Amino acid sequence: MTGFVVAGSTGEAAFLSKEEKLRTFETVRDAADGRVLIAGAGVESVRETVRLIEAAARLGYHAALVLTPHYYRTQMLRPESQTGFFRAVADVSPIPVLIYNFPQMTGIDLPLEVVARLAEHPNIVAIKESSADLGKIASLTGGLPKTFPVLVGASSKFHESLQLGAAGGILAIANAAPRTAQSIYDLWRSGDVQGSCTAQARIAEAAGVAPKYGIQGLKYAMDLMEFYGGPARLPLVPVSEPEKGEIAALFRGVPRE
Repeated sequence: MTGFVVAGSTGEAAFLSKEEKLRTFETVRDAADGRVLIAGAGVESVRETVRLIEAAARLGYHAALVLTPHYYRTQMLRPESQTGFFRAVADVSPIPVLIYNFPQMTGIDLPLEVVARLAEHPNIVAIKESSADLGKIASLTGGLPKTFPVLVGASSKFHESLQLGAAGGILAIANAAPRTAQSIYDLWRSGDVQGSCTAQARIAEAAGVAPKYGIQGLKYAMDLMEFYGGPARLPLVPVSEPEKGEIAALFRGVPRE
């Protein structure tokens, strides 16, 4: 199953107004050619998150990816606040909800116990785990029901995560090298574990572009790979000329698609 996550972290969702998100949802929907559509819909309040999900649902989106609120971090570190937020959203969401755990950005790492409780909700259907901690991924795949998919976000650990039981990935590197990223999964799913490992090795260096150079670095990589990345919004600053050379070196062995 392939598709698009729209207005996620790589899409600079934190910088978009609601109106811009809705225009982006509509634009991608019109070009999606029947693929799965997941709306990045997590904002700080339950009310605004639900409103965004409802708008995405009216546009035909299949699911919503909901980030943990983190502005009031001390409160959101409490398990009861974490479960309360996601349950409140899922109770009224017209489409299924995917939990988005991204501790590198939020400063909050949803523990297995919380995710397991949320997995009991009929409208919470999966988790995107964006940490690169293979131990955490193993704890999720081993501690959650097999019917509750664990999707990973660490591009550099995709093959290893599949080996640990992950069901798939939502990967930043797929913006610049989509077919190579897809081949890691396809080869692993077909039983060609070595082929999957080899495909992972092809993007081993390139997969670090977003963690090291930020969204603006990934956007520049998209331009290099003959997609359109374009400029990032302020306060993100453009990559420097030396950084452009470093990014080009990272992608030298990645096939253009």
